[in-house]
Amino acid sequence: MNLYNKSQIKYSYKLNQPNSILRKGTYGIKSLSFGRLTEKQLVFLEKMIIKTSRQIIKSKKSIKIWNKVVLNFSLTKLSSESRMGKGKGVIYTQGVFVKSGSILFEFESCLDQQAQFILNKVNKFSSLKLILIKR
Repeated sequence: MNLYNKSQIKYSYKLNQPNSILRKGTYGIKSLSFGRLTEKQLVFLEKMIIKTSRQIIKSKKSIKIWNKVVLNFSLTKLSSESRMGKGKGVIYTQGVFVKSGSILFEFESCLDQQAQFILNKVNKFSSLKLILIKR
């Protein structure tokens, strides 16, 4: 069963609250470039943050992580053998356009060096230019 409908609705990419201000955490990962992230890439980056935080902090207290990105459009694809004019195709994933200056993740309960180490790990696997900001 397909949960997402195929549509040509123009989504509003503006949120009610600005996505460039830290709301919950003390540290944040902010994008400096414009790019597109798919659902798989976003989940991979979140798992990378969780994995590196467990490597850094040996105690039972873990880092709280908030994902600030909302997937707001669907990516469709036709099969390679189909001819022109055969419709839109099936949805294969969802994605988000990340603007420069928007915050992707927020986290707290870690030190400055630990947050910088997490950013360095995430930067290696991301296609965007990212920086660390703090409250």
